[in-house]
Amino acid sequence: MLKQLVPALRATVVLALLTGLLFPLAVTALAQFMFPFQANGSLLRNEAGQVCGSKLIGQLFSKPEYFHPRPSAAGAGYAGEASSGTNLGPTSKKLILGLPDDASTKDVDESYSGIKQLAETYRQENQLKADEKPPVDAVTRSGSGLDPDISYANALLQSRRVAQARNLPVEAVIKLVDEQRENRQFGILGEQRVNVLMLNLSLDSKK
Repeated sequence: MLKQLVPALRATVVLALLTGLLFPLAVTALAQFMFPFQANGSLLRNEAGQVCGSKLIGQLFSKPEYFHPRPSAAGAGYAGEASSGTNLGPTSKKLILGLPDDASTKDVDESYSGIKQLAETYRQENQLKADEKPPVDAVTRSGSGLDPDISYANALLQSRRVAQARNLPVEAVIKLVDEQRENRQFGILGEQRVNVLMLNLSLDSKK
């Protein structure tokens, strides 16, 4: 029995050290050496050097002088521990109108904004013209609820509000948007986008 037990214990200890200690330490060391920014959470800091968020996780901005993120269905909004979408289908009344699927138009759920309400709010906040349509990402929630980016078109439409709130020329704000613009992934996937937190930090640094 000892002939089988001793090798088994020895193998368990060796494998535990290799896979539970040495391998994680090696991966951590390589990540810290090769990708320190990403390995530490892609954290961004303000001018005072304080951590104000991650480049990879969206957060709520509601003041008119800041660019606003895409709507979120993660918990109360942008909650990493509750990352999720709405799971509502394209024919859902709640998704479109903020209504329970078995309700009449008199039973609007005030705690949930459908696409119609989000579009109306976006129009009012950004003073859209009659021929200007809210971008899709401004009135729909992402699958994760943590999307840190908005489309370039969304950022351009918000530029007028931000410029007015900060008493800046619209052209100056659009220039900052262009500086933060990221192209399509691999040149073909998705669309041009802007990281909301990085753009707002850039705005604050220019004041």
